[in-house]
Amino acid sequence: MRLLNLFKIATKAIVLNKTRTLLTMLGIIIGVASVIAMLAIGEGSKESIRTTISAMGSNMITIRPGADDRGPARGSGGDVQTLTLKDYEVIKEQATLLSYITPMVNGGGQIINGSNNWPSTIYGVNPEYLNIKVVDLQSGSMFTDAEVKSASKVAVIGQTVVENVFPNGEEPVGQMIRFNNIPFKVIGVLEEKGENTFGQDQDDVVIAPYTTVQKRILAIDHLNQIIASAISEDDAPEALTQVINLLRSQHKLMDYEDDDFTVRSMEELISTFSSTSEMLTILLVAVASISLLIGGIGIMNIMYVSVKERTKEIGLRMAVGGKGSDILMQFLIEAILISITGGVLGVILGLSSTYFIEKFLNWPTSVAVYSIVISFAVCAVTGIFFGWYPARKASALDPITALRYE
Repeated sequence: MRLLNLFKIATKAIVLNKTRTLLTMLGIIIGVASVIAMLAIGEGSKESIRTTISAMGSNMITIRPGADDRGPARGSGGDVQTLTLKDYEVIKEQATLLSYITPMVNGGGQIINGSNNWPSTIYGVNPEYLNIKVVDLQSGSMFTDAEVKSASKVAVIGQTVVENVFPNGEEPVGQMIRFNNIPFKVIGVLEEKGENTFGQDQDDVVIAPYTTVQKRILAIDHLNQIIASAISEDDAPEALTQVINLLRSQHKLMDYEDDDFTVRSMEELISTFSSTSEMLTILLVAVASISLLIGGIGIMNIMYVSVKERTKEIGLRMAVGGKGSDILMQFLIEAILISITGGVLGVILGLSSTYFIEKFLNWPTSVAVYSIVISFAVCAVTGIFFGWYPARKASALDPITALRYE
């Protein structure tokens, strides 16, 4: 009952000074809204990265020539030629945890069809490429192993290429295009995939047999890359180790020698980008939390003013038998009420901001329940922390001095 009465007194004091209370809450409102919005953007980014990379093939393993270039003084994979068709054949024959594998060579050039031309990239692969990249054909067919063996001049193209070299809506399948003046017959069109997380257009591609691209376009005998997919997502780490061991044996590397190739799984890529996104989120939340600190200081300031204004009231209550603990509790409840109410309004503003960010800026967002719980907890702690000292000072007033206060 005593607590209920103190709650009523604190509520009445807040209602009597609505404008001042609202201005005091502003720091808390903005702080809570910012924290919720920043966490929602961070969570949305992480989910978007995972979804996009998984759509590229969550079991995918990439093998590039050259040492891992993440450390200092390492060579770039593009400068070295340590990956060959023999490596691909060894992995294909001996790696038991891979379901699909293809060599890959690629190069840029100009695609021409009549008076239309478009700069793009040609990828030389085998038919297993579609299974590894999890992409389907919209029309036509994929080239066969026989066409790879005979280095046939056939190609499968993406939607961006279709739009730019067949702008009048012609059916591309069966038509001839030229890539760097080499004629290719279009035998298939890929389904649209759109941009990936890194802004790369996945539809701006030409796919052809790797033998054709090696001999007729690039004139090379090494590989730019080998890509494969593990039997399952769970098998990917072990498959990665298996590939590394096979390549080290194939390249006759001694125990003390570093790899002259780099093998990575998509799970590793997801983890790397998720960690980066998480660090940025923590940084943004830390900046947003400054508003909460400023809000807390505002509460402390207004509680000091309130104690000064009501000094005579405090003295009167003490003179008629009121205890110091009652005075302390009354002001503490008042501070917590201001903080919690600001927190509620902040949550509403944060959820609204998140909705508008996703709706009008097209940024992926995801509101986590824990972000709301944490915001409320921080508000309660802020109210107690910054309200305690003014409340303690009010409870320690001498009744006679307080009654004489002008």
